[in-house]
Amino acid sequence: MEKIKLFKKGYVSTIIYIIVIIWFLLNIISLPQNCIEAAHSGLLTWFNIIIPSLLPFFITSELLIGLGFVDLIGILLEPAMSPIFNVSGKGAFPLAMSITSGYPVGVKIISNLRKDKHITRIEAQRLLSFCSTSGPIFMIGAIATGMLNDPSLSPLIVLPHYLGTLTVGIVFRFYKKEKKIILYSHEQNIFKTAFKQLFKLRTKNNKSLGILLFQGVKEGMDSMLVIGGFIVFYSVLVEILNSTLFLDSITKKIISIFPINTDPQTLKALITGSFEITIGCKRIVELKEASLLCKIMMINFLIGWSGFSIHSQALSFLNKTDLNSKLYIFSKFLHGIFASLYTFFIYNFKYKNIVMTSFNPKIISLKAFSFPNWINTLVSSIQLEFFIIASIILYSIIIGLINTIVRAK
Repeated sequence: MEKIKLFKKGYVSTIIYIIVIIWFLLNIISLPQNCIEAAHSGLLTWFNIIIPSLLPFFITSELLIGLGFVDLIGILLEPAMSPIFNVSGKGAFPLAMSITSGYPVGVKIISNLRKDKHITRIEAQRLLSFCSTSGPIFMIGAIATGMLNDPSLSPLIVLPHYLGTLTVGIVFRFYKKEKKIILYSHEQNIFKTAFKQLFKLRTKNNKSLGILLFQGVKEGMDSMLVIGGFIVFYSVLVEILNSTLFLDSITKKIISIFPINTDPQTLKALITGSFEITIGCKRIVELKEASLLCKIMMINFLIGWSGFSIHSQALSFLNKTDLNSKLYIFSKFLHGIFASLYTFFIYNFKYKNIVMTSFNPKIISLKAFSFPNWINTLVSSIQLEFFIIASIILYSIIIGLINTIVRAK
């Protein structure tokens, strides 16, 4: 009996994994040119776009957490974050970073905050539900301008996405609602409380700036390598699934089992996007029979869902913590659903009479390495990050002043 249980629990999944990996390797051998081109495209995306865009956010977030900045603003912003999302003010940091920089910065920051015990497990789980978003550069530049060829559609992409993530955050405020986030202090002077906490943590964690910088760079580069590996892997995987007609077979099987009255190409585009959102969005734009509303609803679902490629990147960080990855994936599914619903309402309110004569389904070209372009992207990312940090500080001061005035009365 024990052997049968072991077989059921572990052996079947192990055999399936081995078969899938062998199938993957055989396809790489049989389709070398296709796989090389896909891997090359993924590598260029990682090196030319991902590294200069995200590396500054990774390094700086490590430094700010180590210096106690997150705890400082956490106390000041708690009166704003706690009533809405039932989390401490520390949640404002990963939320702002995620909204501006995109996947998977928010998850990375939350994982670090949890590992260092700056936040509780329940609070981290709530934050994960709404602090994992796409960045405006991807939605405006790649989707609205690059693929749909109409920048005026940007609000129809951006607004539903961010409204969707905020809605998920409000829903998840009731996750284990009996566990409420307790304010640091009820003292009248919130600034005094915030700086006391900052100095207390710096005394406890007295690492020098040099050590913190070294750790930040190391952690940032390690994260970049993990993200790059997943981008290349999923680029090759999607190419194999297309080249072997595997997706066509899955599409036909789903239509035969479920009474879905839809175009097979539409379903195929959605399945592709569930693995890699950029390729999936491009294929949705290329659909000839679908209406503009239908296309954008599907695109916004995929951006909210984020795809298995992004999930794998996020899980590489979450697996180092005690957080529930299944709950995180479920929250991303809800995000996609809410984003689609908001798209429907916003479209019928403002964009119903718009006429699209043609589409321009293309992805931003990935040229060979260009030093000036790479540096420009890096500088823009650093400038954006400093702007966000300055905005958080200003917003924290305003909230702190309001809170002080209210308590004084």
